[in-house]
Amino acid sequence: MGSTLSQMWPPAPKFTERDVPDQSGKVFIVTGASSGVGKELARLVFALNAKVYLASRSESKVRRAISDIQTENSDSNGQLEFLQIDLEDLESVKQAAESFLQKETRLDMLWNNAGVMLPPSGSKTKQGYDMQLGVNCLAPFLFTQLLTPIMKKTAKRAEPGSVRVLWVSSSAAELFSPTGGVDLDNLDYQKPQSNHVRYAISKAALVLLCQEYAKRHREDGIISVAMNPGNLKSELQRHVPGIVTRFFHSISWEPVYGAYTELYSAFSPDITIQNSGCWGKQCSVDVSAAHIDSSIAIPWGRLASVRKDIREAGIGTLEGGAGNGEKFWLWSVNELRSYGVD
Repeated sequence: MGSTLSQMWPPAPKFTERDVPDQSGKVFIVTGASSGVGKELARLVFALNAKVYLASRSESKVRRAISDIQTENSDSNGQLEFLQIDLEDLESVKQAAESFLQKETRLDMLWNNAGVMLPPSGSKTKQGYDMQLGVNCLAPFLFTQLLTPIMKKTAKRAEPGSVRVLWVSSSAAELFSPTGGVDLDNLDYQKPQSNHVRYAISKAALVLLCQEYAKRHREDGIISVAMNPGNLKSELQRHVPGIVTRFFHSISWEPVYGAYTELYSAFSPDITIQNSGCWGKQCSVDVSAAHIDSSIAIPWGRLASVRKDIREAGIGTLEGGAGNGEKFWLWSVNELRSYGVD
């Protein structure tokens, strides 16, 4: 990715809602949209007349968010809908996908925006996975896989490049994850691993899933983009100790800036089906043999080269890479077979 300083103190956003055309008739899902970046993103695309599903665990919080967004954008012709989902429970994720599919015949964008950061040590999902790996990786991967068929159908009749899956990663992926992004021999963490490294692994794994998804669905016309939305003031830090939170807030920005990064990743013409798999400053490094790009989206709407070992981890072993991406993909599929993933 670009320099750490460039991402901590990025230049002003050059791509905003003013650069996005009317989205009437489009259907979007934003996970974690009850507050923070997700709420800001939902506000921006609702103002563009889209139908937006705000996917979250708390209906009351989503209803308040919907009221706020509608009040602020009373002239919008879009729609806002609540979609119940609990990313700590894979059964809930499956039910959320099924509920959506009962209501809609198209899906143009899926923002895997929700996540968890540094929960109490030892926290587990309902199915017993490490909380950060489960919520940040397995749950969005399941949700995406179950919704991919409707996105493939949408891509057949939509304008090229307009159907996208967005994977919200973090600068932690490059700052703290091990070589190759993930330790494939320790996904159950039987070997002790610090909480912040577990978080970094979960976010690096999203980059690998993004790259692998791009390889597998380029021919279907679905673009896949991973991004670091930036250092932001949001509920993501709710588990972080107070002194750390105060420091983080001193170098953090308002959530709308992260929404601009996500907006850029979803609508920028810089990102095409040819460079699908990018991380959000410069999708131009030639890894054509692997059919992926080596870049990600960074604040507040640029493309930057991803860390070299993570890039190589996304390239298959037969193509000269480390193969961690395809191995983590297959591990995830195996873990999720009972939920309809194959």
